[in-house]
Amino acid sequence: MKITKVETIHVGEFANILFVRIHTDEGSIGLGDTYYTPEATRAFIHEVGAPMLLGHDPRDVEWHFRRLYDATHVYGNRGNEMRGISALDVAMWDLFGQAAGMPLYRALGGGCREKVRIYNTCAGPLYARGTPGVARPVSQLQIDSTGRYEDLDAFLHRADELARDLLSEGIGAMKIWPFDAYAPASNGTYISFADVERGLEPVRKIRDAVGLDMEIMIEGHGYWKLPAALRIARALEPYQPMWLEDFIKPDNPDALAELRRGTTTPICGSELALTRHHARELLEAGAVDILMTDVTWTGGIGESRRIAAMADLANLPFVAHDCTGPVTFLASIHLSIHCPNALIQESVRAYYRGFYRDLVTVVPRIEDGFARPTDTPGLGTALRPEVLQRADTTIRESV
Repeated sequence: MKITKVETIHVGEFANILFVRIHTDEGSIGLGDTYYTPEATRAFIHEVGAPMLLGHDPRDVEWHFRRLYDATHVYGNRGNEMRGISALDVAMWDLFGQAAGMPLYRALGGGCREKVRIYNTCAGPLYARGTPGVARPVSQLQIDSTGRYEDLDAFLHRADELARDLLSEGIGAMKIWPFDAYAPASNGTYISFADVERGLEPVRKIRDAVGLDMEIMIEGHGYWKLPAALRIARALEPYQPMWLEDFIKPDNPDALAELRRGTTTPICGSELALTRHHARELLEAGAVDILMTDVTWTGGIGESRRIAAMADLANLPFVAHDCTGPVTFLASIHLSIHCPNALIQESVRAYYRGFYRDLVTVVPRIEDGFARPTDTPGLGTALRPEVLQRADTTIRESV
């Protein structure tokens, strides 16, 4: 089996998502995707990635990761390069599973569970759209007031109703980010006690409505400096969140460790820690209680599995991030099924019940708060043919 073509596909409506397809001389096609700055990532894939892969056997996926990593690390490969490598890696693992005639989780060595518990990241249908790579506080996000699953607006204004609605579906965990709107005024250096109280309002509503039946994860998006993060963390403690995630950036593991020591709430991080080398820094600093990675940012399936194994070695759980694209979601589920220390899987119901279905042929089966992997070879999904025919679709090929 040889790689004959590498394609990148971008759909204008979903500005942040870039799909990658790897074609072989046997007619099989592997699918990957990644998220943020798609044009820069596309350029890397065609300038560097495709020339290194064309004519080679995609089943040598671990060797290809090493070749791509070694060819780019000298220039610094945390960013567009690693997102491009990640998408290519996932597409090759998809081909590996297809060639083996196994679902991806079995091709990785089998499953540790039949299904994985999910939590709902409370985004809405428009959350994944907009200008690539631009971080926006909640106050500037687009709200789809007509959407059935406009969970972002719901958590901000009707968190009690949202919690009851999620529980009615069997979803017992939800992630919200009620403090983001207060960060821009001080560049994250300060938050007043009054704003802390306002940020706590959705959390109070959830606890008043459903008590401890709902796990609450609090996202910080890396907006805060340490003193403000500590103030928020301590105010949240009586409400018993499941974790605090990325309240400060993971670029200084010692500062993140200081936050961990300053609160009784577990610290989760970080999809922003790209590759096992960055994850190792977090573990060695004692900066996290739960190690998170993103399959299509941090190096792909193989690298994410190594990161999960590092967490296991430290006797910590592992979680896979996804608030991005349909391939990332499905690949993450396969990985969570495979890894023994997977804790819970991120999901966005506005996505898997919405635009994911418009982009790929198969989305995961989600029932009673659990996700199940596909049982067909590889990832078990493909781009819908009509996606390639859309007026806002651009395709670039390397052969």
